[in-house]
Amino acid sequence: MQSRPTSTCGLRAVCPCSPFYNSLSLGPSHTSTQKSKAAAPTKKVTGQKHQKIQEKLMESRTLNHGVDTASTITIKGILSLLMQSIDENDNKRVISLGMGDPSAYSCFHTTHVAEEAVVDALQSEKFNGYAPTVGLPQARIAIAEYLSRDLPYKLSADDVFITSGCTQAIDVALAMLARPGANILLPRPGFPIYELCAAFRNLEVRYFDLLPEKGWEVDLNAIEALADQNTVALVVINPGNPCGNVYSYQHLKEIAETAKRLRTLVIADEVYGHLAFGKNPFVPMGLFGSEVPVLTLGSLSKRWIVPGWRLGWFVTTDPAGMFREPKIIERIKKYFDILGGPATFIQAAVPRILEQTEEVFFKKTIKLLKQASDNCYYKIKKIPCITCPHKPEGSMAVMVKLNLSLLEDIRDDIDFCFKLAKEESIIILPGTAVGLRNWLRITFAVDPSFLEEGLRRTQSFCQRHAKQL
Repeated sequence: MQSRPTSTCGLRAVCPCSPFYNSLSLGPSHTSTQKSKAAAPTKKVTGQKHQKIQEKLMESRTLNHGVDTASTITIKGILSLLMQSIDENDNKRVISLGMGDPSAYSCFHTTHVAEEAVVDALQSEKFNGYAPTVGLPQARIAIAEYLSRDLPYKLSADDVFITSGCTQAIDVALAMLARPGANILLPRPGFPIYELCAAFRNLEVRYFDLLPEKGWEVDLNAIEALADQNTVALVVINPGNPCGNVYSYQHLKEIAETAKRLRTLVIADEVYGHLAFGKNPFVPMGLFGSEVPVLTLGSLSKRWIVPGWRLGWFVTTDPAGMFREPKIIERIKKYFDILGGPATFIQAAVPRILEQTEEVFFKKTIKLLKQASDNCYYKIKKIPCITCPHKPEGSMAVMVKLNLSLLEDIRDDIDFCFKLAKEESIIILPGTAVGLRNWLRITFAVDPSFLEEGLRRTQSFCQRHAKQL
């Protein structure tokens, strides 16, 4: 490992005396010259076109330590291609187990408090104008208070910046950290938006594995080996997407200690925060903010089942105050001046949503997710060519491994998913999209009848393509 420059305070993160402080650049981003090869065609995907799309998806992978990952592939892009491969003459209903958006199903519904808060804010006619670029003050205060409930210290409105969903918060985080020669450590499997944003920022990506045999825990030894003096951040997604894992307090503490030792900050993606239904309760990474600076990213999308409202946040959970240095704050604010945040009336509804949502709503959602995850797990066990190494304990999805040796004419996970879509009208995300070839990500946050039928058809598909002994 290369030697590390030390700052007078001993932390290579965001203090003015460290090299990292000067890396918070607001200069023009350097757009990647590599064009996306996963762009959806405008015509129906059949025959040779089907083959060409698969070839393009294969070409778009970037070799990283022997594992193919999809640097230009997005989840929505692949799902769109899969939808186009469905046989229009097939009368079976289309079932998607590929997108984490349960709002399409009547069993998953947001709380009436949230709906009424938005309607009242809109009808008040007080919120038809522009909001401050960093967000409405009352919304920033409410988010700070909401997150502070789980922390040993209090956040202030100045720590909170409102974004258009968690996706924009990801882009903000990487834009703030990008500088020539910098690299960022991402989990594999993970959420591909990080990789795509990094490509647009010319930010080198280095992957550390999540270990399925250990409940998808972070490979801390890999992080130690990958990091160097140019590492600007380590990304932790908890509860896990795409794996459905929830990290223990002890494991998060070990991650924080590792980041502190490496003098790098942690980006905590907690968009699925509190959606935990296994043995481990949800623990926010900000709990260790005194150990290491943490950027917390989140949104209303998942816990309140309103992904289309696009209300997210970028929060400096940093009680030591290193992010409060005037130059850093000014740079963040300037960057937000060029962004477009959520609609003003959605922001205005946030205080009421966060303060008045009853616990019974959250408990109902958790119960539905646990039942769905249990059903998914036990039905997957009946499919011989698919293995689930770890029962999901949080979020809305699970990773399962394909055993291609049991299948007759399936080349890889992409081939599996395209043929499944064409033959059974079932949409499942190939693992290549999230960094693991020959794995699948299955979303279980759907109507129970859809989940049961979708997995039954998947089982029939596997039986039809099974090798004859």
